[in-house]
Amino acid sequence: MSAAGVVIVGAGQAGFQVAASLREAGFTDPVTLLGDEGLPYQRPPLSKAYLAGKTDAVGLCLRPAAYFDEHRIARRSGVSATAIDRAARQVRLSDGATLAYDHLVLATGARNRRLPVPGADLPGVHQLRSLADADALKAARGAARAIAIVGAGFIGLEFAGLCAGSGRPVTVIEAADRPMARAVSAETAGFFTQAHTAAGVTFAFGAGVQALEAEAGRVARVRLADGSAIDADLVLVGIGVVPNQDLAGAAGLAVGDGIHADPFLATSDPAISALGDCARVPSRFADGQPVRIESVQNAVDQGRCLAARLTGRPVAYAAVPWFWSDQGPHKLQIAGLTRPDDASVVRPTEGGLSVFRFRDGHLSGVETVDRPADHMAARRILGLGLPLTPEAAADPARDLKALVKGA
Repeated sequence: MSAAGVVIVGAGQAGFQVAASLREAGFTDPVTLLGDEGLPYQRPPLSKAYLAGKTDAVGLCLRPAAYFDEHRIARRSGVSATAIDRAARQVRLSDGATLAYDHLVLATGARNRRLPVPGADLPGVHQLRSLADADALKAARGAARAIAIVGAGFIGLEFAGLCAGSGRPVTVIEAADRPMARAVSAETAGFFTQAHTAAGVTFAFGAGVQALEAEAGRVARVRLADGSAIDADLVLVGIGVVPNQDLAGAAGLAVGDGIHADPFLATSDPAISALGDCARVPSRFADGQPVRIESVQNAVDQGRCLAARLTGRPVAYAAVPWFWSDQGPHKLQIAGLTRPDDASVVRPTEGGLSVFRFRDGHLSGVETVDRPADHMAARRILGLGLPLTPEAAADPARDLKALVKGA
C-alpha cells in the first residue's frame, strides 16, 4: 500500500477492531478511523450496566485516547463520510475535506428503525443507540410516572427489566404473539414472559401502535390499533435497526439489507471491504446464505478476519455467531443462527433453561438462560461441527464438556 493506507468509515466496535488488529498484525501504513462521535465505545452496556449505573462513560470506552496515539491510529472525530469517489479512491467528509485511501473499510453500522406513526417525535419518546440516547433515557426514567416500551426485542426487554419493581407501570407492546419472536424459541420466549410478568411488567402482545398522543406538549399515551390506550409519559421505541448502506449504495456497491460482501469481507469493489452491523456476509451457520449479524462477537471476529486479509493472511470468515442479553436477574445467551421453524429440545436443568434447536436433524443453535457452561459447550460443538442428536441433547446425563474434550 502507499502512503494513503487504510481508511475506516465508522468508529464503533467493528471499525475499532479492524484498526487495532491491523496494528497487532504489524501493519505499518497509515490507519485512519472516522467517527461522528468521540472515542470509540461499547454500545451493548448502554441498555445494561450504563443505564443501571454500574459503569460510567469512561468505562464504556474501548481504549483511552493515548492508545490511538501510541498505535498511530489517526482519529477524525465529529465527522462522517458523505460520498465515495471510487475512481480517485477518495472519501468526501462532512466538513468538506477529502481523504485518500488505498483500501477503504465500511463499518458504518446501523440506525434505529423509526416508529411510523403520528406523535413518534414527541418529547418523552426515546430510542437507544448512542451514549447521548442513553443519557437522555436515564434522565427521563427518574421522573417518569408510567413507562411504555414499543418492541419486545433485546433492547426493550433489557430496559423493562431495569424499570420493573420501581412502583411505576411498565408496559411492553409487541406486534408478535411473544417476545423476541424472531430471535428465540417459544420455550425461551415463554421463560422471559413469565419472568418479566412476575417482576411486574405488563405485556400487550399482538398489538399494533396507531399513534402516540400528547398532553401539554409531550407524550401522554400510546393509542393501539384496536382503539385502546396505554398511559405513558416515557416511551422507548425498540423495533429493530436499518443498516447504514446509503453511502455504499450511492457509490455503486451492491447493497440490499446491508452492504454485500464475500466470505473474505470484500465488496463488489476490491479496494473496499465491509463488516459489522452494516455488512451482509455468507455464513456456514445459515447454510451458506448471506446474513447480516448484529453482535459484538461478529464485529470483533470480522474485524480480526479483515485485518488478517489486509496483511496477507486471508481466511474466509467462519466464526460461530453468539449473542447475549441481560434481562432483570437473568442472562440469555445464544450460540448459532436459528430459524423460527427449527425444532426445539429442552434439556432438563436444575436452574435456568437450555434449549437446543435442530434443523433437518442437525444442531442449528442453542439458547441458554443462566446456564453459562451449556452455552460455552454449545459454542465449541457448533464451531467444531460435532455431531449431536436431539436425543443426546435432551439427556442431562450426557456430558457436553466431555463431548467437546473428546473431539
